[in-house]
Amino acid sequence: MPKTLFAALLGAAFSCATLSAQDQPLIHQPTLTPQESGTTNGLIAVSPVNPRVVWASGRNGTFTVTTDGGETWNAGVVPGAEALQFRDVEAFSARVAYLMSIGDNPTDFRVYKTLDGGATWTIQFENSNPNGFYDGFAFWTPRRGILHGDSINGVFPDFRTLNGMMWHDISANMPPALPGEVSFASSGTNVTTQGGRKAWIATGGADVARILATTDQGNTWNAYDTPLFSGPSAGAFTVDFRDPHRGIVGGGDLDPANPNEARTAVSRDGGVTWTLTSPPPVTGAIFGLSYVGRTGRGGGNNLGRAVVITANDGGAAWTPDEGSTWFTLPGVTGFWAVAFATPKAGWLVGTDGRIIKISF
Repeated sequence: MPKTLFAALLGAAFSCATLSAQDQPLIHQPTLTPQESGTTNGLIAVSPVNPRVVWASGRNGTFTVTTDGGETWNAGVVPGAEALQFRDVEAFSARVAYLMSIGDNPTDFRVYKTLDGGATWTIQFENSNPNGFYDGFAFWTPRRGILHGDSINGVFPDFRTLNGMMWHDISANMPPALPGEVSFASSGTNVTTQGGRKAWIATGGADVARILATTDQGNTWNAYDTPLFSGPSAGAFTVDFRDPHRGIVGGGDLDPANPNEARTAVSRDGGVTWTLTSPPPVTGAIFGLSYVGRTGRGGGNNLGRAVVITANDGGAAWTPDEGSTWFTLPGVTGFWAVAFATPKAGWLVGTDGRIIKISF
């Protein structure tokens, strides 16, 4: 579909959607602007550095980066990674970014880093466990981060870097895994950090969907149950926190025979306890979600509590109040990830290299 026609259809859909029920205040719907990513390969993860610098990554060894807020994107393929999928990207400037890959072989699970805007890449980590499967990573600083994988024989084989170069095994620090407990490498948002020391990991696959949490940069961890549906293809997929205490987790079931388990839950105590929100208007599983604004930078319309979710073919939606009320994003389908630099600068990425800028 031509870019101009897509934008016109989105605009028409939103003009119809901005009128709320008679007893509700008028809700300002976000503006959606399709952008040209420079690739037709599916995009899976996105990492805004600021309103101008954004990185995205996806299939066939692809990454793409903009330094002008998405007016132009420059796509590339990492040499030697042409058969891999970059399920996560974490960026810190126009020059510095990390990619996490998956593939068909154990050694396809890697961490790459660039210091020159993607001109060259260095492999920092390469999985050596024949049963290893890594789902995502997240950073506190450009040099300090954590890499998370599915459990193996009851142990999470996680790694940490404290210098941005070497990755060290911290599996002994992790809580025991439940039988079958895994995470989902759907958008790289199964792991999130906040501040300088806190991190949360969303899990599923077992009888209970859990949140693994650390308050000391991965030295010690606790596991907390969530009320999300869980099973072999279901659980918690994506998590985000807007301050040290208040966060949201989303999940569902990848089984097409069970499409109505897409739910979100919120925490007010750093992830210890979770409460289901109103059901969001999407189906399947919530692949990615993001707060629109963090505490102190949310701006008007209480955007510090606003969240955008995306559920691939199951649609996308947003809430102004952390899940009490929901609004669909009409026509937005096939998107895997969403992230914001500011309320006016967020991005959805998805199939066929599609990117939409979303602004509140």
